[in-house]
Amino acid sequence: VIELWMAGGPPHIDTFDPKPGAGPEYTGPLAKAIPTNAPGVQLNESLPLLAQQADKFSIIRSLTHGVNAHETAAYIVQTGRRPGSGAGAERVYPSFGAVASMFLGQGYQGMIPPYVVLTRPQGRFAVEGFLGIQHKPFVTGGDPRRDRFAVEGVVLDGVSDEQQRSRRELLHDLDSLGKALKGDPTFEKMNECEEKAYDLILGDAGKVFDLNQETKEVRDRYGRTTFGQSCLVARRLVEAGVPYITVNSGGWDTHKRHFESMRQKLPDLDRGFSALLEDLGQRGMLDSTLVWWAGEFGRTPRVQMEEPWNGGRSHFGPVFSAVVAGGGFKGGHVVGASDERAMEVDERPVYAHDLHGSMYELLGVDPDGPLPNPRGIDATVTAPSEKGAHKGRLKEIM
Repeated sequence: VIELWMAGGPPHIDTFDPKPGAGPEYTGPLAKAIPTNAPGVQLNESLPLLAQQADKFSIIRSLTHGVNAHETAAYIVQTGRRPGSGAGAERVYPSFGAVASMFLGQGYQGMIPPYVVLTRPQGRFAVEGFLGIQHKPFVTGGDPRRDRFAVEGVVLDGVSDEQQRSRRELLHDLDSLGKALKGDPTFEKMNECEEKAYDLILGDAGKVFDLNQETKEVRDRYGRTTFGQSCLVARRLVEAGVPYITVNSGGWDTHKRHFESMRQKLPDLDRGFSALLEDLGQRGMLDSTLVWWAGEFGRTPRVQMEEPWNGGRSHFGPVFSAVVAGGGFKGGHVVGASDERAMEVDERPVYAHDLHGSMYELLGVDPDGPLPNPRGIDATVTAPSEKGAHKGRLKEIM
């Protein structure tokens, strides 16, 4: 699974739910809708490259939870639960990534964990919860735009592999305590951790993160930005067998001068996301790789022109969009609809647990089955729908 997480809340009306007839007070300068290669599906003019990949993904235009607070909304979208609800309500539920990685298996050769986040942590709402620390996401740090991707900030530009090895050897030569306690179980465990850490820098595991092994043309195709290059790293991690990767893209909380930010954010999104879908498709990997794009909520459809916002969009949880592709999802479809100004759900409301349940089902995980955990909490994989566990699932695109 590759999750593209738009931290802060991406604007649905400026991306996957265009409303060209709503008027300039809603559309701002991004007023046009453009056709795609999927019949009848339109995107905002800001996403011309994704418009050529629309046959590979489906859009959910009626996702809703009604919450406008970042952390609570993100917890709902990441876990499929509302805070304080269900069994073990006093505890934090695990994110979709933690649950999926638990069921989908190990990472790469025991070195790269099964749940990787590129490149910054998402917060308390996207962690292991009561599943235990073994399902905590591995957050890489660093920036894959650089010639040497600094996983955890260890590999630095200008420091060769040989210099890294010689520095390590010098440290070992000076480690008199380690020599004296050789064979001690505690120190042996520390040595094992060190070996794994250095394999991420100098060994085969580290090469998975090395974008210098890609051609210039491929790197350019994804865009030489943190988001674009993170999407490329995600593809490499999928090829290596890592079961769950999140690309955490921040900067979407655009209260002020929204459209100035969008001039940078939207082309970056368009290039990286479209390249990922095209690349997975060309490599025959899309059918076995589930990709989902979302944020914690959308942005207010009506542009806030007054001071101090000067053309901003605020938090908006009543209706927003998500995108799913691959892994068994049909492409070229739209699920649900917002009203004529993208203010409310007009057709087919979809809730986070509906989305999660659909994805789990495609991954071969029983959405209504028990969620094993070391604390013995009686919990199911997804929260039951108020209308029945299966009624909200996205069967029309599965």
